[in-house]
Amino acid sequence: MERDSPTPWEFNGSFHQPAAFLMMGIPGLEALHPWVSIPFCALYLTALLGNCVILFIIRRTPSLHEPMYYFLSMLAVTDLGLALCTLPTTLGLFWFNVRRIGFDACLTQMYFIHILSFIESSVLLAMAFDRFVAISHPLRHAAILTKSTVLKIGLAIVLRGTVSLLPVPFLLRRLTYCGRTELSHSFCFHPDIMNLACADIKVNVFYGMIILLSTVGMDFIFIVLSYILIIRTVVSLTTKEECLKALNTCVSHICAVLVFFIPMIGLSMIHRFGKDVPPLVNTAVAYTYLTIPPALNPVIYSVKSSHIREALLRALRRKRGADC
Repeated sequence: MERDSPTPWEFNGSFHQPAAFLMMGIPGLEALHPWVSIPFCALYLTALLGNCVILFIIRRTPSLHEPMYYFLSMLAVTDLGLALCTLPTTLGLFWFNVRRIGFDACLTQMYFIHILSFIESSVLLAMAFDRFVAISHPLRHAAILTKSTVLKIGLAIVLRGTVSLLPVPFLLRRLTYCGRTELSHSFCFHPDIMNLACADIKVNVFYGMIILLSTVGMDFIFIVLSYILIIRTVVSLTTKEECLKALNTCVSHICAVLVFFIPMIGLSMIHRFGKDVPPLVNTAVAYTYLTIPPALNPVIYSVKSSHIREALLRALRRKRGADC
């Protein structure tokens, strides 16, 4: 990243590429960016500390070495990655007005943002499957989701996100860019970069839509199906107490799903169909999508999961005892 300056153009064969893009902050609030950075700092700090605490607690507590908490560890690592992807450019813009980001650096940031988003979607699906097995087949839960099975699921999730998005940077590099170089956000997003091109982007639009529907779209459908099956199982339980206990184990996951998918779907719809949407709405949804889930997920699981909460309290007591 560099400070705002005129953007030169590079000529590569038969197409033009900008040497850099110019990132935007919050429309209409440019003069207040230092103050606006305060809640962003709080969100990033919560995301980094909260997810690190979750990982530390799960690693140090043998009773949490179960499929549910292995998947929660994957979610925490993904949230850490998402926070670290956008933190430098967002705070650099708010604090120092650093708007310029190199073309290749922008494509790299975009690639990792989208990979981590796809991974988070897949992890949430894996967590839904874990809850379904735990509630519908409690006696077979440990046999179905062994450590090796969980590891294979994790590797498949990473491979799926990495491979499916691999063509995207190359599809963007082949486009001709001319005129505008201003992005809509303080980070690089695929539809945002694509819409700056003055060439035919039908291939990019088609590929982006197919990948989004076949990954995140299918994940969401299977998550909904998992909860339909969970509700069918819960309804068949004999007592009200058993029903409430079973559903209570899903509350944290349901909150995480809503916090992630609602702004993601909203942002995708705005970029593809919301040409008349005010820029401030677009910006608000984008920041909600990339900063709120990493900050809220560790809070949600710390508050709602009694096992995480108790392990955290034990760790604090041990530290307090060691200090005394």
